[in-house]
Amino acid sequence: MANTGKIVQVIGPVVDVEFSPGQLPAIYNALDVQGVTREDIFSYSERLVLEVAQHLGESR
Repeated sequence: MANTGKIVQVIGPVVDVEFSPGQLPAIYNALDVQGVTREDIFSYSERLVLEVAQHLGESR
């Protein structure tokens, strides 16, 4: 079963994602973001894949 996180902050190309304690993915792992929609502009969904670059502490 995949770990599930929550996007908590986006600043430019940097995305902070929070996970449950002990569930941080390893550095260089891919994060598959699901449910990204842009209904305010178009009616479609996108697939977004991120890469873990560093651990920030506090389950981020």
